[in-house]
Amino acid sequence: MSQSFITQAPESVLVLIDIQERLMAAMPQGVRVRVVEQIKILITAANTLSVPVVVTEQYPKGLGHTEAELKNCLKEDVNIIEKTSFSCINADGFLTPIEESGRKQVILTGMETHICILQTALDLQQQGFQVFVVEDAVSSRAKTNQYNALQRLRNAGVIITTVESVIFEWLGDANHPEFKNLAKLIS
Repeated sequence: MSQSFITQAPESVLVLIDIQERLMAAMPQGVRVRVVEQIKILITAANTLSVPVVVTEQYPKGLGHTEAELKNCLKEDVNIIEKTSFSCINADGFLTPIEESGRKQVILTGMETHICILQTALDLQQQGFQVFVVEDAVSSRAKTNQYNALQRLRNAGVIITTVESVIFEWLGDANHPEFKNLAKLIS
């Protein structure tokens, strides 16, 4: 199968990495608001287009749980995977729903870009997945770390994209039955 550089809903899995209460509190205010809003849009699109969602929490005893505003958007059957490893690949149960889905495109969102996003993206790529990092749906406490991680990921062949690009790629055509509903989210 040749790789497409365009996300495709039937091939995608959306991953929310460590968007937790105490990590969010460490982010600059504007970044917090942007990340939550953008990820809510992606969750809505994923739910609408039957794209599976996987959620991780880094040491929730210390960092709290997934932001309530995002958790409320998730389907009830979404499994939240607790981890202590920085790469999600090393967390028990992380790869299972991705492999069981048979999908090969993994769309990463969350925090922090230069730690868990970076390590997970590179490990997933080594496992043969095509990895997309959603630039406007990831964050780091410091811009320098964010920019460095995105550059490293680009250099490694990970595709850097945006929420709007992902949604329009998933839709593929303005005649898609969900086009009007989802286009409203980003206009």
